[in-house]
Amino acid sequence: MSQLDGDLPEGVVISGDLARLKGRPEAYANVKSLLTPLAEKRPVYLGLGNHDNRDDFFRAFDNSDGTAEAVENKHIVAVDGGPVRMIILDSLHRTNALSGMLGWPQRNWLESYLQTCDDTPTILFIHHKPRADLRDTQRLFRIIGPMAKVKAIVYGHTHQVGLSEYQGIHLINLPATGYNMGDSHPVGWMEARLTTQGGEFLLHAVAGNTRYDGSKATLTWRS
Repeated sequence: MSQLDGDLPEGVVISGDLARLKGRPEAYANVKSLLTPLAEKRPVYLGLGNHDNRDDFFRAFDNSDGTAEAVENKHIVAVDGGPVRMIILDSLHRTNALSGMLGWPQRNWLESYLQTCDDTPTILFIHHKPRADLRDTQRLFRIIGPMAKVKAIVYGHTHQVGLSEYQGIHLINLPATGYNMGDSHPVGWMEARLTTQGGEFLLHAVAGNTRYDGSKATLTWRS
């Protein structure tokens, strides 16, 4: 997901599955090579999914931008992105297993962070789908539900695209960037134009089902 500024986005977030299956070292060497031309000009923030290998990811990416937050054996990034704050969480539980989990150390970190940060509108990025494949969804929502500063959760994992809402929090399902799970689903990415009041989300479908390429949704943040 990105917010555009001229020909390049202001920044890019990839919500996991940097590797296709098991997170081999060569996969991260490849994705690093592909992202370098953009990363030299704009910030690129990476999340981990169920097909990633955390150790091999850490060997390839050293978090030299200083944005990573310290939770043992988890990759978390918190960054201010223009009018919003973005927190990329780590839902990788076991490589190449379907379900994901944040775990209590990461949830505790998130709760503490949200309690002490200011009220900048906050978007969480998680690879796994809340209320489906994220095993500690209810524990997560017990933390973020009462915190009005949390406006949306962006996730991938399903190889589909969609918008929904739960407890007033927008759930934004990104399309697959590599391959879909059926001809009815697009392959592409989501462009976001964000404000303190909401966001405009534009689908770029480059393969698969391109029928809704260019479709736009405007969301208003809860207050």
